[in-house]
Amino acid sequence: MSIELGVLVAICGLVISYLAYQFNRTKEVKSDSRQDAEVKAALGYISKGVDDIRIDLKANEKQLAQVTERVTRVEESSKQAHRRIDQLKGVGKQ
Repeated sequence: MSIELGVLVAICGLVISYLAYQFNRTKEVKSDSRQDAEVKAALGYISKGVDDIRIDLKANEKQLAQVTERVTRVEESSKQAHRRIDQLKGVGKQ
């Protein structure tokens, strides 16, 4: 009877160990899946932010080109105004 009881306890121990292993394995898979989903969501958020930054940079480049063109026109106008002023000064001295 004691040998049968020992074998029965050993078998029960094996079954309990196997069930605990299976439970922990599925729990670990769920945990890994959750972490993967969080990482993917974070990467998606970062990717969207980078895309928004690119769009803003392109818009700023266009505005910078317009400002550069306007500065060039103002400089040309300023040069012409200085020439006229110099001519007026030369006329007034004579």
